[in-house]
Amino acid sequence: MTEHHVISGVAAPIPQPNLDTDQIMPKQFLRGIDKKGLDKGLLYDMRFDRQGQRIDHFVLNRNEYANANILVGGANFGCGSSREHAVWGLSQFGIQAVIASSFAEIFYSNAMNNRLLLVVLTEDEVKNILADVENPQTAHVAIDLVNMTVQSHTTRAGFKLHERHRRMFLENLDLVDATLTLKPQIDDFVQQYHKRYPWQANVASKTVTRLRG
Repeated sequence: MTEHHVISGVAAPIPQPNLDTDQIMPKQFLRGIDKKGLDKGLLYDMRFDRQGQRIDHFVLNRNEYANANILVGGANFGCGSSREHAVWGLSQFGIQAVIASSFAEIFYSNAMNNRLLLVVLTEDEVKNILADVENPQTAHVAIDLVNMTVQSHTTRAGFKLHERHRRMFLENLDLVDATLTLKPQIDDFVQQYHKRYPWQANVASKTVTRLRG
């Protein structure tokens, strides 16, 4: 058990099915060359009107959900384009987990590799949790990665994760960190491989040297 084994806090309901990545992160926020500032673009057309004025009734603009770190979404959350910016924007906005009955496949991989937890529950379980979180007084949700459970005001549900993903969250690792834990095995493989195929060692640097010569 680690300090990262529970994600808990206020959960905001966004029950719209098929919420796609173009809506999560509109195209005008993809112009930068780094990840900075993507929180400003998150769900922009749902948070602001055409004049750029804040839409007060949208859930993430309501004071009761101002500190929400969990979303409860509709089916097929994250469909559409494969833009990873949607995941980065959610994380920068402070979202640590999304609960839904299903997720688009590419979005799921992007999220889990960047430590944005996606929890798949049944439609009935999601419906019950949505009913809880639509009331700000009962909007607290806890996700336990040791016991693999979600607890809302009225509902306790179990969920599953691939063991690799579960370990990444428990040990606070992203995909790069998780890969680096295997560095000794990787180094050993490379060493053994180059003993068998020495002409393939350092091909890139040899090619650059040849071109420069």
